[in-house]
Amino acid sequence: MDDSQIQQVRRFNRAVTRRIGVLTDDYLGRGRPLAESRLLFEIGSGGVNVRELRARLSLDSGYLSRLLRALEGQELVSVQPSPDDARVRRVTLTRKGRRELHALDSRSQTLATSLLAPLGAAQRERLIAAMTEVERLLRAAAVEIAVADPASADAHACIDAYLRELDMLFDGGFDASRSVSAEPGELVLPRGVFVIARLDGEAIGCGGLKITGAGAGEIKRMWVAPSVRGLGIAQRLLDALQAHAVVMGLDTLRLDTNCRLTEARALYARNGYREIPRYNDNPYADHWFEKRLDPGA
Repeated sequence: MDDSQIQQVRRFNRAVTRRIGVLTDDYLGRGRPLAESRLLFEIGSGGVNVRELRARLSLDSGYLSRLLRALEGQELVSVQPSPDDARVRRVTLTRKGRRELHALDSRSQTLATSLLAPLGAAQRERLIAAMTEVERLLRAAAVEIAVADPASADAHACIDAYLRELDMLFDGGFDASRSVSAEPGELVLPRGVFVIARLDGEAIGCGGLKITGAGAGEIKRMWVAPSVRGLGIAQRLLDALQAHAVVMGLDTLRLDTNCRLTEARALYARNGYREIPRYNDNPYADHWFEKRLDPGA
């Protein structure tokens, strides 16, 4: 990226914050700042656990506590132990809070209308398309990828979803016990590594690498949740695994894949993996790939 791109981002941020009125303590004319109003929207009519609220909005726990106390002082919310688990605090709107949420929702509709109304039909379509693209790319930028324990709950959730998807896609289903192994113990140092992609604290993708011999490793368990496909997450997972492979001293990566996984094959081809003869006895594999790594790349 260059400085002109950074300056454009800053101009965009200034224009948006000014235009939607977040610079005052009277957001939408309801006498409170944006942060408090946004909390009311996120709590919603059904309520939410404090932990989930903090993760969803990426808020510091102390700051969130101050915001919730402010809303409690206005008699808009109630914070109580969850009926399912007393260790978990749950936030719900009071009757007054539900009325306030309705008023905020109405004012928000009016604001959105005021942004679109001065534009012609073609301009409105362009603005909506641009907003959609900005939202999509901002979600992509918020994804975090880090090394994780392959035996953790998040890892199990990702891998279970991956295995279920293969079972639905493959003719005759998928039985992991018949495939090439990728057990948790094979995906931790020094035998391998496992990474998870997270968005707003939720695990939405994973990938594993296991060492198979001197200088060689195999990519395993590459999966991205359907709801976030198209955001470039698979590419970032692959980049992360390749970077770890270099650090681990590997010079060759291999993988196998099924003929039904066309997008996966395209990903590997774009990244310099060349198709090679069968190198294992995986009954579900139709294609085998290999890439020589460049430590200086």
